[in-house]
Amino acid sequence: MTGIDGRKTRVAAALSMVSVLALAAACGGDDTGPGVNGDTAAKVEINRDAAGDITANGGARRLDGDQTRAIADSIQRSKAKNVILVIGDGTANQELTLARDYQWGAGGQIPGIDQLPLSGDYTTYSLNKDTKKPDYTTDSAASGSAWATGTKTYNGAVGVDVNGKAQRSILEIAKANGRNTGNVTTTELQDATPAVQVAHVAQRKCYGPVETKEKCASDALSNGGPGSITEQLLAARADVTLGGGWKTFQQTADAGEYNGKTLEVQAKERGYQIVRSGGELDGVTEANQDKPVLGVFADGNLPRLWDKATATKEGGAEPAVTCAPNPAFGATPKLQSLTTKAIDLLKGDKGFFLQVESGSVDKANHDADPCGQIGETVQLSDAVTAALEFAKQDKDTLVIVTGDHAHTSQIVETGSVTPGLTRTLNTKDGGLLTVNYGTSLEPGEEQHTGGQVRIAAYGPGAANVTGLTDQTDPFFYITDALGLDRAKQ
Repeated sequence: MTGIDGRKTRVAAALSMVSVLALAAACGGDDTGPGVNGDTAAKVEINRDAAGDITANGGARRLDGDQTRAIADSIQRSKAKNVILVIGDGTANQELTLARDYQWGAGGQIPGIDQLPLSGDYTTYSLNKDTKKPDYTTDSAASGSAWATGTKTYNGAVGVDVNGKAQRSILEIAKANGRNTGNVTTTELQDATPAVQVAHVAQRKCYGPVETKEKCASDALSNGGPGSITEQLLAARADVTLGGGWKTFQQTADAGEYNGKTLEVQAKERGYQIVRSGGELDGVTEANQDKPVLGVFADGNLPRLWDKATATKEGGAEPAVTCAPNPAFGATPKLQSLTTKAIDLLKGDKGFFLQVESGSVDKANHDADPCGQIGETVQLSDAVTAALEFAKQDKDTLVIVTGDHAHTSQIVETGSVTPGLTRTLNTKDGGLLTVNYGTSLEPGEEQHTGGQVRIAAYGPGAANVTGLTDQTDPFFYITDALGLDRAKQ
């Protein structure tokens, strides 16, 4: 919107935020510490379950009385000691609704996620590399680069702008400012979302030296570049790095200080504590720049928590299914335990920045697999719950939860004839829920969509997520909340 009407809208939005912040101050919060009544935000419980019988008047309402004080208390102040950014890859409102309806009921709440008191939406478009105009449907590399660096870029780019210039990430800046740092995912550590915090390459598939020479040769160490994603990950040296992707660590460096050595050997020579199981991770007692932790729990992506129930062209006529555990998950550490361990290792006087990703909500969505998708949203919920529990005890931690882009899954009327692939599930409510995947007729080929995505938060600085923002905004308010000097090397 432009002109007088646009200015009026912006002024109204600014005045609305001023009113909210003034209310927060009146209720005891300020910008330097707890107000005269103390920090009451940790005592505020935001319960979003429906109140009772959803067939009765008021039975489906989620608000328990006036929320003004609760919201004001949750704003607290704008500076934080720690920030935990939790990402559900490919997790927009339809994915959250699907998981809630199936696992917790239509009137239920997603633990952790639905309890975050402040929320908004952000725009996710990327850029066309050639025309520099908006690309309305982003991928995970461009979207992750946006929040990690504050810079829009093209699909496939990791930590570089539309012209290929490297952009510093929150994790890199936090480390330069003396903060502890962590990077946790259920995918390969080289995948786009974890990679954007530690690497700068022209193409997201440049996992190791082999792929880098083929797909983004100018980034290869042998050509004077910064190296593959894995080589840059090791050089970035986060205090805690947990995920999958062990296969790439078996590749051999072909240039630089570690020429002729595998990336696994390089990690060991760099002083990393390498752990390959949840039990080994449990035994780790410290993580720092002298002894950073590298936990890699699968050759590729970590297995999904729940087994597949792939949608089909005839899904509307097939019997409804109930999701089941994935036998292949086995002893794989769950995202909640990885999150809790990372927090335990990072917390301390320095403060920390931690990014956590439930990455296979997206991958199951691509596969038209609603059960796999919901199971990974359950993992997302559990990770947020762990982060929120810590934040409420710590009282100096900002927790932000969002997705990186919208996806294809849609809840449709059971029994309707729809294009695409469908599957019907038996829900907690005892009803039938049908999900449709309409961007491809082939499982594995479902595509992202271009909608804006929910973002929610709790703790100091949480008010910045409210209203409509852009995906680049978190870079700025996270580094501001932590009091980081963005120019510090």
